[in-house]
Amino acid sequence: MEAVQKDHWYFVVLIFLPFLKVAVQQKDVITVHLEEGMVLDCLCPWKGNLSMVSWTKVPDKDPVAVFHPEYGVAFSHHYRERIEFLRTTPMDGSISMRNVTHQDMGLYHCSVQTFPQGPWTRNIQVEDLDTPPEEDDSPQPPTPEEFRVDTELVAEQNDNLTIKCNHVHNGTVYQVILEKKPHSQPWSIIGVCKKVDGGLVGEDYSDSGEVSCADSLDVSLHLTGVVPEDSGFYRCTFSTDTGVQTTTVLLTVPPPGGFSLSMYMMYIYIGAGAAGLILLMVIIILAVRHRKRNRREEYKVKLHPSQSQKWRQWQRQ
Repeated sequence: MEAVQKDHWYFVVLIFLPFLKVAVQQKDVITVHLEEGMVLDCLCPWKGNLSMVSWTKVPDKDPVAVFHPEYGVAFSHHYRERIEFLRTTPMDGSISMRNVTHQDMGLYHCSVQTFPQGPWTRNIQVEDLDTPPEEDDSPQPPTPEEFRVDTELVAEQNDNLTIKCNHVHNGTVYQVILEKKPHSQPWSIIGVCKKVDGGLVGEDYSDSGEVSCADSLDVSLHLTGVVPEDSGFYRCTFSTDTGVQTTTVLLTVPPPGGFSLSMYMMYIYIGAGAAGLILLMVIIILAVRHRKRNRREEYKVKLHPSQSQKWRQWQRQ
């Protein structure tokens, strides 16, 4: 119970941290040149106990990375496997970044939570002194790996639906993060399942569903009365002892008056029934005509030769 409360407190602080007022702030903005392996320095000037370090990108306060002495590190998907906390001293929250692009330019905000003196922050501006390539001026399309869909689901409005992230793991899973990405919007965390001190800890941040964690750390999201706003991508990121594995689900909920799966199936059934009825009528008509023709041939054979000649003359008339 104590582990669950600690973990819950950690995530609550993580969410509201960008909105908290800081006690001491480094007012001067430090400028860093955009380059491979660049270091964003965030070294707290005083001594004490470091509680947490968080990095966000201004002005939208997009999360970048978090370090906690007890719970470890967490990275936003865009920065995963690209950022490393240097930790040269106990009060050091500096990070290094690799595989940089011109999308990494901008203002970064570092917040170091300490005890007993409180928070200390610093702002760092990442700029490129060279002229960026023309193709980097416009937003780059997402990489195919981010939007590779493993499962596609279609649900009608007001249906109940369970989205499962079952995955064949190649190692021992110790944490699963469930994220949602509405169309044309960034990813956001809606659930976390992890093992802490041998116990299972689950965090549910979903506004429209219920996140469930299994003992095997297979996570699922149960949606009650789905609406078109539930449409989008759902991704589970499994952290294992052999690396990070992901699985992505695409959910489509047509708006009212739009595409309806039941209506579509009804049209299929009606079309198939009409086609079958027409085919049956054609077969019956052909069978009747064929039968009449056979009867005429039989009657013709039975006629006397003189009557047969009259029959031909009658047919010609």
